[in-house]
Amino acid sequence: MPKLRTGTLHPSAEEVAAITAAALSDPDAIPYTDAEWEAAKPTIRCGRPPAAVTKERITIRLSRDVVEQFRATGDGWQTRMDAALKDWLKTHSPA
Repeated sequence: MPKLRTGTLHPSAEEVAAITAAALSDPDAIPYTDAEWEAAKPTIRCGRPPAAVTKERITIRLSRDVVEQFRATGDGWQTRMDAALKDWLKTHSPA
């Protein structure tokens, strides 16, 4: 048993055994077997899922007032700027 701070109450070996037995007898609290953990691993994913279409990271210099206007719209301002450029390309040629 790990060492606990002075004054901390901790169960005796008999109490630990009784708690463990009670937990194991609960049909809703049966621990997973090693095989069940292995079966669950493929379904566990951490983080954002990979995007179907990725964007390219670039460095660009823009007018301060343009950037301030988009930043003032809050989170997602870069996505909105990208959408504005896409919209502009519908009626203009970048050349």
